[in-house]
Amino acid sequence: MSYRIELLAGHDRAAFTSSSDALDRYFREQVTQDVRRRLATCSVAVNEHGDVAGYYTVCATSVVPESLPPAWAKKLPRYSSIPAVLLGRLAVSSQYQGRGLGAAMVVDACERAARSEVTGYGMLVDAKDETAAAFYEHLGFERLGATRHLIRRL
Repeated sequence: MSYRIELLAGHDRAAFTSSSDALDRYFREQVTQDVRRRLATCSVAVNEHGDVAGYYTVCATSVVPESLPPAWAKKLPRYSSIPAVLLGRLAVSSQYQGRGLGAAMVVDACERAARSEVTGYGMLVDAKDETAAAFYEHLGFERLGATRHLIRRL
Protein backbone atom coordinates (compact mmCIF):
# COMPACT_ATOMS: atom_id res chain seq x y z
CA MET A 1 0.00 0.00 0.00
CA SER A 2 1.27 3.49 -0.78
CA TYR A 3 0.98 6.53 1.44
CA ARG A 4 1.32 10.24 1.00
CA ILE A 5 2.55 12.38 3.89
CA GLU A 6 1.13 15.89 4.03
CA LEU A 7 0.28 18.61 6.51
CA LEU A 8 -2.95 18.16 8.45
CA ALA A 9 -5.67 20.21 6.77
CA GLY A 10 -9.29 19.15 7.08
CA HIS A 11 -8.59 15.41 7.22
CA ASP A 12 -11.19 13.23 8.95
CA ARG A 13 -9.76 12.45 12.40
CA ALA A 14 -12.88 11.05 14.06
CA ALA A 15 -12.28 7.37 13.24
CA PHE A 16 -8.53 7.31 13.90
CA THR A 17 -7.58 4.55 16.34
CA SER A 18 -4.06 3.45 17.26
CA SER A 19 -2.81 1.39 20.18
CA SER A 20 -2.73 4.48 22.44
CA ASP A 21 -5.87 6.13 23.79
CA ALA A 22 -3.87 9.23 24.74
CA LEU A 23 -2.50 9.68 21.20
CA ASP A 24 -5.92 9.05 19.67
CA ARG A 25 -7.60 11.56 21.98
CA TYR A 26 -4.91 14.17 21.25
CA PHE A 27 -5.35 13.70 17.48
CA ARG A 28 -9.14 13.90 17.63
CA GLU A 29 -9.51 16.69 20.21
CA GLN A 30 -6.35 18.80 20.59
CA VAL A 31 -4.04 18.80 17.57
CA THR A 32 -5.84 21.47 15.55
CA GLN A 33 -5.71 23.85 18.54
CA ASP A 34 -1.94 23.29 18.85
CA VAL A 35 -1.48 23.88 15.12
CA ARG A 36 -3.63 27.03 15.19
CA ARG A 37 -1.68 28.36 18.19
CA ARG A 38 1.62 27.56 16.39
CA LEU A 39 2.69 25.22 19.18
CA ALA A 40 3.25 22.30 16.79
CA THR A 41 2.81 21.21 13.21
CA CYS A 42 1.06 17.98 12.35
CA SER A 43 1.69 15.79 9.33
CA VAL A 44 -0.54 12.90 8.37
CA ALA A 45 0.10 9.79 6.31
CA VAL A 46 -2.89 9.14 4.11
CA ASN A 47 -3.66 6.12 1.94
CA GLU A 48 -4.82 6.27 -1.68
CA HIS A 49 -8.40 6.88 -0.48
CA GLY A 50 -7.39 9.84 1.69
CA ASP A 51 -7.88 7.95 4.97
CA VAL A 52 -5.48 8.89 7.78
CA ALA A 53 -3.13 5.97 8.43
CA GLY A 54 -0.87 7.79 10.88
CA TYR A 55 0.30 11.17 12.13
CA TYR A 56 3.20 12.91 13.79
CA THR A 57 3.76 16.31 15.35
CA VAL A 58 6.92 18.40 15.51
CA CYS A 59 7.84 21.61 17.28
CA ALA A 60 10.88 23.68 18.15
CA THR A 61 12.90 22.89 21.25
CA SER A 62 16.46 23.10 22.50
CA VAL A 63 18.97 20.84 24.18
CA VAL A 64 21.84 21.63 26.53
CA PRO A 65 25.15 20.61 24.95
CA GLU A 66 26.20 18.70 28.08
CA SER A 67 23.37 16.22 27.51
CA LEU A 68 24.56 15.31 24.01
CA PRO A 69 26.90 12.41 23.25
CA PRO A 70 30.42 13.68 24.03
CA ALA A 71 31.63 13.23 20.44
CA TRP A 72 28.86 15.55 19.25
CA ALA A 73 29.19 18.14 22.02
CA LYS A 74 32.92 18.70 21.53
CA LYS A 75 32.27 19.89 17.95
CA LEU A 76 29.74 22.51 19.01
CA PRO A 77 30.24 26.08 20.24
CA ARG A 78 29.88 26.66 23.97
CA TYR A 79 26.30 27.86 23.83
CA SER A 80 23.97 27.38 26.78
CA SER A 81 21.48 25.59 24.52
CA ILE A 82 21.43 24.22 21.00
CA PRO A 83 18.32 24.50 18.78
CA ALA A 84 16.60 21.25 17.91
CA VAL A 85 13.31 19.84 16.66
CA LEU A 86 11.08 17.70 18.87
CA LEU A 87 9.13 14.82 17.39
CA GLY A 88 6.34 15.22 19.91
CA ARG A 89 3.80 12.57 18.98
CA LEU A 90 3.76 9.68 16.53
CA ALA A 91 0.91 7.24 16.01
CA VAL A 92 -0.02 4.68 13.38
CA SER A 93 -3.60 3.51 12.94
CA SER A 94 -4.13 -0.01 14.28
CA GLN A 95 -5.02 -1.33 10.82
CA TYR A 96 -1.70 -0.09 9.35
CA GLN A 97 0.71 -1.10 12.13
CA GLY A 98 3.60 -3.44 11.33
CA ARG A 99 4.01 -2.17 7.76
CA GLY A 100 6.90 0.24 8.26
CA LEU A 101 4.72 3.34 8.27
CA GLY A 102 5.99 4.57 11.65
CA ALA A 103 9.59 4.42 10.42
CA ALA A 104 8.61 6.18 7.18
CA MET A 105 7.00 9.00 9.16
CA VAL A 106 10.09 9.41 11.37
CA VAL A 107 12.29 9.63 8.27
CA ASP A 108 9.86 12.14 6.74
CA ALA A 109 9.93 14.27 9.91
CA CYS A 110 13.75 14.29 9.91
CA GLU A 111 13.92 15.14 6.21
CA ARG A 112 11.40 17.98 6.55
CA ALA A 113 13.27 19.37 9.55
CA ALA A 114 16.61 19.18 7.72
CA ARG A 115 15.14 21.08 4.74
CA SER A 116 13.49 23.76 6.86
CA GLU A 117 14.72 27.34 6.80
CA VAL A 118 14.37 27.35 10.58
CA THR A 119 17.24 25.15 11.59
CA GLY A 120 17.84 22.67 14.36
CA TYR A 121 20.88 20.58 15.20
CA GLY A 122 18.96 17.37 15.69
CA MET A 123 15.60 15.66 16.09
CA LEU A 124 14.71 14.83 19.69
CA VAL A 125 12.19 12.24 20.88
CA ASP A 126 10.97 11.22 24.30
CA ALA A 127 10.20 7.51 23.97
CA LYS A 128 7.19 6.46 26.03
CA ASP A 129 8.72 3.07 26.92
CA GLU A 130 11.68 0.80 26.17
CA THR A 131 9.99 -0.69 23.10
CA ALA A 132 9.59 2.77 21.62
CA ALA A 133 13.20 3.63 22.56
CA ALA A 134 14.42 0.52 20.72
CA PHE A 135 12.34 1.55 17.67
CA TYR A 136 14.02 4.97 17.59
CA GLU A 137 17.48 3.49 18.17
CA HIS A 138 16.90 1.22 15.17
CA LEU A 139 16.26 4.41 13.15
CA GLY A 140 19.60 5.95 14.14
CA PHE A 141 18.65 7.87 17.28
CA GLU A 142 21.05 7.87 20.24
CA ARG A 143 20.10 8.02 23.90
CA LEU A 144 20.89 11.06 25.96
CA GLY A 145 22.46 9.37 28.94
CA ALA A 146 20.44 6.69 30.71
CA THR A 147 17.08 8.25 29.82
CA ARG A 148 14.46 7.52 27.19
CA HIS A 149 15.28 10.85 25.56
CA LEU A 150 16.95 10.23 22.20
CA ILE A 151 18.43 12.40 19.46
CA ARG A 152 19.35 12.00 15.82
CA ARG A 153 21.42 14.58 13.98
CA LEU A 154 19.70 16.29 11.07
